Amino acid sequence: MSLNDDLTVIQRCVEDLARAVDRLPPRSCSAPDLRRVRADTEHLRESVALLRAAAAQSPAAPAPARQNVVPVPDTPYDRSLWTDSDDEGLGARDRHAP
Repeated sequence: MSLNDDLTVIQRCVEDLARAVDRLPPRSCSAPDLRRVRADTEHLRESVALLRAAAAQSPAAPAPARQNVVPVPDTPYDRSLWTDSDDEGLGARDRHAP
C-alpha cells in the first residue's frame, strides 16, 4: 500500500469512530467523559489532515539504495575453524556443566 492509501484507510476509520461517538446518547456517559472522547476524535481528524498535508508537500522518497548482498552458503562450515573456541554460553567441548 502507498502512503496515500494508508492515510485514506486511517481517515475512514477515524470517520467511523466519529460517527459512533456521535451516536452515543448523552445519558450513557458522564458529560465530561463524552466531551473528552469527542474532543479526542476531533484531534484525530486534525492529525490525519496534518499527515495528509505533510505527505502531499514532501517529495516522493527515493527507493533506498540496495546494500551489497553477501551470500551465505548452505554447506556446513569447516569444523577445523572452530577448534580453538568455546561454544558461547555452553563452555568448552571437553568439559561438562555441573
